[in-house]
Amino acid sequence: MENVYLKLDNVTVGFGNAPIVSHITLELGKGEILTLIGPNGAGKSTILKTVTKNLKPLKGTIYLDGNDLAKVTNREKAKQMSVVLTERIRTELMTCREVVALGRYPYTNFFGRLTEEDEKKVDESLALVNAQELAKTPFDRISDGQRQRILLAKAICQEPEIIVLDEPTSFLDIKHKMELLFLLKKLAREKGTTILMSLHEIELAAKVSDKLACVKNNQILRIGTGRDILTKECITKVYDIAEETYELLYGDKRDDVI
Repeated sequence: MENVYLKLDNVTVGFGNAPIVSHITLELGKGEILTLIGPNGAGKSTILKTVTKNLKPLKGTIYLDGNDLAKVTNREKAKQMSVVLTERIRTELMTCREVVALGRYPYTNFFGRLTEEDEKKVDESLALVNAQELAKTPFDRISDGQRQRILLAKAICQEPEIIVLDEPTSFLDIKHKMELLFLLKKLAREKGTTILMSLHEIELAAKVSDKLACVKNNQILRIGTGRDILTKECITKVYDIAEETYELLYGDKRDDVI
């Protein structure tokens, strides 16, 4: 693939010496969206945590823009990669605007002061996720759905080349799910932002993603487009569902779903 931005070369991920997903090889280009799908406990979050350097790969090499990720400093990585994981962050009575502003700190000076341009980026990021009204609200007093929007705004404010998200639509109603995924697709298409994420909603994943990767049984079973993946053979295997269940959910509307 030309213009590869993220590459996993025969990577094994896990905890300690216990592998969870082995022999992962995939490439993701600039402006592409790849979504991990699969049952709970398959290892999707572990893959994402390894890509973000929260965990070290047990084997193999991860390349970010052609560079060995293990050799990329955390500060330099913060200028290239934004992360929205499921863990709670400690905000210590910070407002939502202050949380979003954290995305600018990789670019600040020794004193961590925001410039007028930084402040403008914060406002723009809040506007992109339709969260201007939350700016002055303490982050620990908002709903889980609002929290997701603010954390996405923080990621956007960082102006990354790649955004990594773990179940970003969790706790969102359908309106905000669609808005968030539309925004991610817009970032990919208009700004060339690479997106790597996991989703449970496979219909939405098929619509928004360039590629889907099916995680099951300690491996990547298959990588392909939504049309390639959202088939009876693949979905029944990945999720251990009966063919009758697949037909009930997708049989008459597969072309509409993708």
